[in-house]
Amino acid sequence: MPSTTYAEFGHDTEALEVAKAFADGIRGKTIIVTGANSGGIGYTTLQAFASQSPAHLILASRTSSKTQETVEKLKTEYPGVDYRPLILNLSSQKSVRDAAAEVLSWKDVDAIDIIVNSAGLMGLPERQLTAEGIEMHFGTNHIGHFLFTSLLMPKLIAAAQRNPRGATRVVNVSSLSPLVAGIRWSDVNFDKLNKDLPEEERPNEQMLSRWGFSDVLERSYVPLEGYNQSKAANVLFSIALSDRLYQKHGIVSIAVHPGIIQTELVRDLGKEMEQALSEMKKQGMAKYKTQGAGSSTSLTAALDPKLGEAVNEEKDGRVYGAYMIDCKISEMANVRACSRKEAERLWELSEKLVGEKFAW
Repeated sequence: MPSTTYAEFGHDTEALEVAKAFADGIRGKTIIVTGANSGGIGYTTLQAFASQSPAHLILASRTSSKTQETVEKLKTEYPGVDYRPLILNLSSQKSVRDAAAEVLSWKDVDAIDIIVNSAGLMGLPERQLTAEGIEMHFGTNHIGHFLFTSLLMPKLIAAAQRNPRGATRVVNVSSLSPLVAGIRWSDVNFDKLNKDLPEEERPNEQMLSRWGFSDVLERSYVPLEGYNQSKAANVLFSIALSDRLYQKHGIVSIAVHPGIIQTELVRDLGKEMEQALSEMKKQGMAKYKTQGAGSSTSLTAALDPKLGEAVNEEKDGRVYGAYMIDCKISEMANVRACSRKEAERLWELSEKLVGEKFAW
């Protein structure tokens, strides 16, 4: 193994640098990345993996034309990789099931070593629901990835049987939301006024005011809160996955905050959030990363062997080791986003919302 460890990486580390440091964890492997749009960090994540000769690189995205554009772009740099486009609309459980079935049917891809769940949407100005009636951020950013990952588990377990313990990974791309948010158990779909929620589930008014939202308690849906809930779910999903998979199969799941990056993720932002983000940038409050640096924490979480040594350690009701910022394990997540109890509750809700129980 190279001597480099995640301790040497930080805010400005580029994903290509991480990939080079841990090339042995990529070479000859099969890797899936969701969100293959060339305008986002999914692309730079794919680019970094492609640089170190994986056997198969699966690009999962809802738009065929954009996925093909990404494939062609990657081929010009790294032509020796088997690129596999995969249509995946995370807001449709039928599409998720179809995509997973396609991957499972590929006889020449008998195992999956790494999944990076990077796709997502943010800040939809008006509340929207998925085809299954789930609030769109939660249904796409969490439930879609929950179902996709769970359905692909046979091939992850196959990889874990031949990989070193802890080397088979599921990385869930979160945000800074776990610092302030959790799950609205009494109102996951944002039907109730915020003032009618239990106190611990009410939005953080001070934080939302900085993003330009007023009269928060008199609203039901606040765009940023939809996003926040789904991103807290990403961390809780990682905790629940590792709890189920590490002892038996040696599979590790870690959630990451990629940093603040100017990508197409912000295309849906309403005027309040656009203005607030612009003001934060002017004041130097938002320290931006390049797209490559925005992928480095995902690469570190996927590859650094040291991160597989201590999984889901718990103290004072909080689970540590499941959340990373700037290529390092972070203890900043609030208890609602890093509690084993909350993670188990989310797992039960997720199984209910997809109509299927999973045990491996």
